[in-house]
Amino acid sequence: MIARIVGTLIYKSFDHVIVDAYGIGYRIFVPLTTFYELPEAGQPVTLTIHTHVKQDAISLFGFNSSEDKKIFQLMIAVTGIGPRLAMNILSGISADELIQAVSKGNLSRLVSIPGVGKKMGERMILELQDKVAPISSEKMVSTEVNEDMKQHELVKEDALSALVNLGYKKGLAKEILEKVVDETTDPITIDIVLKESLRILAG
Repeated sequence: MIARIVGTLIYKSFDHVIVDAYGIGYRIFVPLTTFYELPEAGQPVTLTIHTHVKQDAISLFGFNSSEDKKIFQLMIAVTGIGPRLAMNILSGISADELIQAVSKGNLSRLVSIPGVGKKMGERMILELQDKVAPISSEKMVSTEVNEDMKQHELVKEDALSALVNLGYKKGLAKEILEKVVDETTDPITIDIVLKESLRILAG
């Protein structure tokens, strides 16, 4: 079973691409969300692959991320959704949006996707809601962590600028700030960081 293809993109269209890997041209069906992120023909490309085997054919479905592939695989397990319909759905909505719509039971968002009617949308919510809930939770935690990291960086930049303006050398001030931020258990604010950094520098 093919799970990943690395090669040269030699042809692309809105529904499939051809990737040359070691002299073999693989036809791979892709959703629009993947198509729009593809490089130009002749450039290297890497796609995560789902291999779909039927009695009379083997089809490859390619994605830019393992998350898109995972959502695709969850969808084709839903009654009435085959690989082609799953690709059409992912062409009309991003994996992130789909996860949010299903986890929140947002039927109106689902039926706005071309090819998804009310019954299909209700079935997607019924059969996928429990399965996408852990993915949704993981993404929320990841987003919160990223926001915290951004906030810490902004506080450190402001505090560093303040310390340099007070006459402290940038290298020393930066070293102290890193230590303070790493060791502080309270919420990181410019006041707390500056106060503690100045205490250390004064000692």
